[in-house]
Amino acid sequence: MPRYSRIAIFLHWTIAALLAFQIAVGWGLEDLGARGFHLYQWHKSVGMLILALTLVRVAVRLTKPRPPKSEGGWQGALATGVHVGLYAFMLGAPLTGWALVSTAKVKVPTLLFGVLPLPHLPLPASAHEWAEDGHGVIAWIGIALFALHVAGAVRHHFLMHDGLIWRMIPGRSPALLVLLPALLLAGFVAGRAILPAGGEERAPTPAAAPVTNEAEAVEDAAPANAATADNSSAANASEAASETPVGPPPAWTVQPGGRIGFSVGNGDETISGSFSKWTAKIVMDPDHPESADIAVTIDMASASVGDAYKDGMLPGDEFFAAAAHPSATFTAKGAQATGPGRYKASGTLSLKGVTKPQTIRFTLSGSDAVRKVTGSATVARAAFGVGNGDSSTSLAPQVAVTFAFSAKRKD
Repeated sequence: MPRYSRIAIFLHWTIAALLAFQIAVGWGLEDLGARGFHLYQWHKSVGMLILALTLVRVAVRLTKPRPPKSEGGWQGALATGVHVGLYAFMLGAPLTGWALVSTAKVKVPTLLFGVLPLPHLPLPASAHEWAEDGHGVIAWIGIALFALHVAGAVRHHFLMHDGLIWRMIPGRSPALLVLLPALLLAGFVAGRAILPAGGEERAPTPAAAPVTNEAEAVEDAAPANAATADNSSAANASEAASETPVGPPPAWTVQPGGRIGFSVGNGDETISGSFSKWTAKIVMDPDHPESADIAVTIDMASASVGDAYKDGMLPGDEFFAAAAHPSATFTAKGAQATGPGRYKASGTLSLKGVTKPQTIRFTLSGSDAVRKVTGSATVARAAFGVGNGDSSTSLAPQVAVTFAFSAKRKD
């Protein structure tokens, strides 16, 4: 019996396994929210791979001889229709998916398998709805065609005993007759295996009290050791703060090597990152914290969580809107001692065009001329419109901010 070419056989089984993987992953994506971010990237990457392999498969079909049709009549017409439909599915599903991503309100960058950037198609935003609907409809039609194709192969091999399936098995090998169809099951199992634990159910967001006042939320998140400082130390700090400073408070220069980091719960994981570009202007006499004048400016485009996909999303409108609001600033006039070397500064945070009260807590340590500064704050992200899209639904309402740097007193 004449067979398909080796390249056609290879492409047939490879695409089939990848389609089984896509079907398994696709079923679990819709309700995962932000937890499914990496899976969406895999889904897009595998989809583009299927598109590329299908184009090669079409070229092979047009240039390489293939076995003649085995049946006529309505059975042959049905087989031809299923084949044509499968080709349309293998081309249409990735193309509509590409259009869907390209026209989405939130522009999510795509790096194919984490390496190759996929450009967005030049389509209007109005095309998003038809792309989304089309992708869903094509997927379900493709699943039906996939099942019909498998059923046809089973019919020919086990009911008609005509050996038709050997046309897609190199060397008429009984071992390959088992192993190659098993690739479909392996692809489906692999797709289900990479879904987050708990299947399609959304993981619970870490428990947090409703935020009714940003300043109150920050106070509630203050480190426990600050709240449990002994009374005598707090009293001494308060007394020291009440003394009149001698001369103007010193200014401090932030030394290289500092860090401003952030972290937020995301279902059953934590996303952590930092800002690589920021400046701080600090004037303060540690013995008289009411003299403090603090201004910190952060370049929002410098945010990174160490993941190319997510880093590409952070400057977008869903998160920091860095094009319209390139920087965030925290300013505070005066601070309050909460214990030996520990302070609290209440000021304002301006982020994404919104200004709200914000409190930070920090600790000073070291010699008179050089001090090490470590501190933290809790920011209610919704108050600033950070994480306002579909991919942020699993994010916790509060973002923990930490900072650590050394500062040298100016002479």
